[in-house]
Amino acid sequence: MTELELAWTLPTPALLGIAAAAIAVLLLLIIKARVHAFIALVIVSVITALAAGIMPGDLIDVLYDGFGSTLASVALLVGLGAMLGRMLELSGGAEVLTDALIRLFGEKRAPFALGVTSLLFGFPIFFDAGLVVMLPIIFTIARRLGGSLLLYAMPAAMAFSAMHIFVPPHPGPVAASGLLGANVGLVLICGIIIAIPSWYLTGYLFGLIIGKRIDVPVPTVLSAGKDDNFKDFASRPKLGHVIFLLVLPLVLIFLNTGLNFAGEAGWVDIESVGISSLRLLGETPIALLITVVIAMWLLGWKQKKDQSLIETVVDSALGPVCSIILITGAGGMFGGVLRASGIGDSLADSLAALGLPVIVAGFVIAAIVRIAQGSATVALTTAAALVQPIVVGNPDFSSLQVVAIVLSLAAGSVFASHVNDSGFWLVSRFFGMDTKTTLKTWTVAETLLGTVGFLLSLALYGVVSLF
Repeated sequence: MTELELAWTLPTPALLGIAAAAIAVLLLLIIKARVHAFIALVIVSVITALAAGIMPGDLIDVLYDGFGSTLASVALLVGLGAMLGRMLELSGGAEVLTDALIRLFGEKRAPFALGVTSLLFGFPIFFDAGLVVMLPIIFTIARRLGGSLLLYAMPAAMAFSAMHIFVPPHPGPVAASGLLGANVGLVLICGIIIAIPSWYLTGYLFGLIIGKRIDVPVPTVLSAGKDDNFKDFASRPKLGHVIFLLVLPLVLIFLNTGLNFAGEAGWVDIESVGISSLRLLGETPIALLITVVIAMWLLGWKQKKDQSLIETVVDSALGPVCSIILITGAGGMFGGVLRASGIGDSLADSLAALGLPVIVAGFVIAAIVRIAQGSATVALTTAAALVQPIVVGNPDFSSLQVVAIVLSLAAGSVFASHVNDSGFWLVSRFFGMDTKTTLKTWTVAETLLGTVGFLLSLALYGVVSLF
């Protein structure tokens, strides 16, 4: 979308006041007035856009841009992921893998096992896709062992978040590395070193704490409840088949990200027909589509199940996730309005003039831009662009110090996920949590992840400076 011409230009304090008021009104509508989140997000997006000076003639385009760009990435992933999850759930596949994990790790270590599994899966796969694929396993273990869903879901979700934000080949750290001239290989190594302890403290330990304090029942979004219409689909597939269905999209996606990385390094020609065809297989929607079709064969057609039953099972997955998709899209719309109004850019420019040490300034800029407009990617690239003139080509910074700066920006960009972040609504609705509970759990966890990640990045920067 081209840059907008605003009806009026407001100073930074006024823009910040509009953003704060919009978030406050949104929370009041959802929590106090009990207005449905989708309707509340649309109403507040419209009012905020007009208050910030977006022309009435441009308003619909701005709303469509934020809503559509979010749905483009979320709708296919959630829809296909829900189909795969429903088939694994109803066939008994999730239960088969649950039995294996409990035998291997024991009941007491189930949250840790889910977190470690998600860390491994999170290396090649994006946050939202990884979470959707893991949900049937998380839900089944939670039902089997009892207790709050958060005991099992938070370690897994935070593992995907930590890997997504700190570790290449995920787009955020790769983009920041490119802008600041950091060695991507060093960013990968140091990113893993920072991501794992950050997850352990903020995903695993914090997840255990809030899981014992806040009881969240396991939702039925991927299951059919007690509906006997699906009992003929149950077959308890082999463990190897279940693992294959979970690993297949990860392998395909890793193929894509690996080839992209190789292309940027100059090892392969990513524009060639052969390489681009292989990359296509690893695009997340295509990888999930391939996996869903194979799951239909492996769990349905191969078992000689009725074709109409397979169709009904797949179709039944879409209804429960429609609300999740629409609310997530509306969250993206609200964030898009805040970006289009220039709130994040104005704030970043003001913060850049404070004269803080570059590693601190980068974190603060990324964190506040993230809080202001919601997108972690926008926050990270904005902060990287602002500190780029100071960092690139500066002999005062060693290669490891530049890596530490990249990771501090990444930590800031994950800070305080809340109502203007589409990921906030994805977690809220998939976990069956209301807005207030999501703020007390997910928002706090993401804030802790950003804080711990920054402190570890700062420690790396300080240690390197001594030598």
